[in-house]
Amino acid sequence: MTAGTTILLPLHISMASPLLHLNPHHLLPRLRRPISGRLLLNIRFKPLSATAASPEASQTPPPKPPSHGPSLRRVGHPSPSHPPEGLLSLARTFDLAALRVPAAACAPLERRLRGHLLNWPRVRNIARQPNDEGHGLLPSPSGSSSSSALPPTAVARREKLAREFNARGFVEFPILAKMSRPAARTRRENKGTRSCNRETKHEKDKVYVVEVPRQGGEDDDDEWKGLVGEEGFGKGAWRGEPTRLLLLDESYAKRSLDELPEAIKVVLENEAKQCGSSAYELVQCQLTLFYDYWPMNEVVLDKNKPKIQTVVNKTDAIQNDYRTMKLEVLAGCDSLVTTVIESGLRFKVDLATVYWNSRLATERQRLVNSVFQNSDVVCDVFSGVGPIAISAAKKVKYVYANDLNPTAVEYLERNIVLNKLERKIEVFNMDARRFVAAMYSSQHVHPVTQLVMNLPKDAAEFLDVFRGILRNRQTEQHVPMPKIHVYGFSKAEDPEYDFHERINLALCDNVACIEMHRVRLVAPGKWMLCASFTLPESVAFAKPNYITC
Repeated sequence: MTAGTTILLPLHISMASPLLHLNPHHLLPRLRRPISGRLLLNIRFKPLSATAASPEASQTPPPKPPSHGPSLRRVGHPSPSHPPEGLLSLARTFDLAALRVPAAACAPLERRLRGHLLNWPRVRNIARQPNDEGHGLLPSPSGSSSSSALPPTAVARREKLAREFNARGFVEFPILAKMSRPAARTRRENKGTRSCNRETKHEKDKVYVVEVPRQGGEDDDDEWKGLVGEEGFGKGAWRGEPTRLLLLDESYAKRSLDELPEAIKVVLENEAKQCGSSAYELVQCQLTLFYDYWPMNEVVLDKNKPKIQTVVNKTDAIQNDYRTMKLEVLAGCDSLVTTVIESGLRFKVDLATVYWNSRLATERQRLVNSVFQNSDVVCDVFSGVGPIAISAAKKVKYVYANDLNPTAVEYLERNIVLNKLERKIEVFNMDARRFVAAMYSSQHVHPVTQLVMNLPKDAAEFLDVFRGILRNRQTEQHVPMPKIHVYGFSKAEDPEYDFHERINLALCDNVACIEMHRVRLVAPGKWMLCASFTLPESVAFAKPNYITC
């Protein structure tokens, strides 16, 4: 099958035809009465490639389009027509198929073929080319030329046109006359440049460009390229009328005409009957997306690959007991499972099911480097996936880690193995109050010297568990009082005083010596604090009748 071939496709349509049960997104007209008979669809097209029309290629399923449209990292390839310099290094070119249709029929066809078009963000489904106002440059219907007297090939027709073109040619080819005498403004703008079918200069505000590449084996210096085209002057060919390109879905790229869905053919045939024209051309084109097209998250991914694989956005405040965040994926892979490296330690986390905050890395290192000693036994009441427990285990004698979230405990155990600290950490999955009570009621644990309660929203409310925690121990047994590090939020004008009063209220005692440390300002006027104090013996050995305050 050669270029310029006209195909008559026989179509048999009846009420039993599956075309009458298409998906609504095809936007096909509803047929109100039975239709039967033989319909002829006269379509002109250019071959997409040498292999597109072969039987082997027709059996190969088309590539599956990306699930989220274009991406800098997953689809597309660097633009060959735009050098990768500066901002152009982010230009990506995509191979597409398009339908060249009359400009008058473009809007109706776009509405009816919406489900089969490209539909990418910020890319119009209708594209224009430099010579679309008179694409074929063919003689008008009133011309005296006859299709039967024309040379058989496009090259012969161009040579015949070059030999016979004279003053009379301006009558038979009015578009050539217009192009041969461009406006003065156009002459000034194009002075010193060579006109071509595609633009190669990148403008600062350009978002994308659609190009129809030259067919292989043609001379790029042919001045008649695009003046006559490959379709010739036959019946149904373009007669100098304006045309547009309808960009088809990416899954239709590299397809031949026979491989297009029947729904597209029916829509084209129906439009041809209404407007009296049957010239529709299937062409291969290239869509180049420039730097200004890509959103910030895509550029961040490209600039930081392979370190950053996913960009997410927090959509709502934390409102559940497990302190998990509601996140939406902006770019990259859909999985929220990642590996975080902090102070030489590796932590596997799933941001959809566990809590992680890299902004607390400085506070965690403050505890490990400045507070904990080598002989300490640390108890992490709200450990999560283990950022404090695992960091402390590299230095201290032993660590007890607990969390209520079973998923967090699972990742905690994975991270312990990942960092080879199985012998120094014991893991629990319990409520915080039960866990603290178990630590001080068991005779088979190391005496706890440092106790961390990093749950800023509710940690202070759990301090009541320490009142009378050692009341059942014999007085002659020496038990070291642990140093407690409890975290909390405060919006008061004096956040240290406010947090101190809340600690005294929870313990039902007046703790005089409390060290306050401002961790960070989480919001305007809202501080995250760390209060460090040694558990008073009056609280630990309080009798049952003193529990209420």
